[in-house]
Amino acid sequence: MAQKAAKTLAARNSSVLLRTHLITLALHALHLLLHFTFNRPRSLKYYYILAIPTLLIEFYLDRIGRPRHNPADGSLRSPGEDLGAAGLTEYMWDVLYWTWGCIGAVCLFGDRAWWLWVVVPSYSVWLAYSTFTGMRSGLAGFGGGDGQGGAEGAESKRQKKMEKRGGQRMRYR
Repeated sequence: MAQKAAKTLAARNSSVLLRTHLITLALHALHLLLHFTFNRPRSLKYYYILAIPTLLIEFYLDRIGRPRHNPADGSLRSPGEDLGAAGLTEYMWDVLYWTWGCIGAVCLFGDRAWWLWVVVPSYSVWLAYSTFTGMRSGLAGFGGGDGQGGAEGAESKRQKKMEKRGGQRMRYR
């Protein structure tokens, strides 16, 4: 049972990638079928503009997550990166899922549903803003951020007790 964790990760990545490719294929085929069959007043311009970035994201996720095997004996060379990792990978999955939802909404409601895709950049801006303001308030104790110099506003209970007793005394040994 050598490399059990690597083999488990490789199997999970392979199944996630297969499921992702099948869902993407089905949604895109449905959208194009509805476009060409029912001749609805849909513009493929929005479809290309908003679907190509997610196809690139899917290609990237496939590239980093696909397990690699030795061609000679078929043994596992690399299980690929963890596709369930937090951070940028998680954000890419969110963009991919949201685009799937937008394509489904466009299939049901028409081209106006592409406006739902605006939520992704809006969420990014809100996330950046909240991170910046959180970081700014976190740096307030260092004399930066909110304009207060140091720890005037935030004293701990221990600091308050020390002040009551007459301040902190230095002891020399």
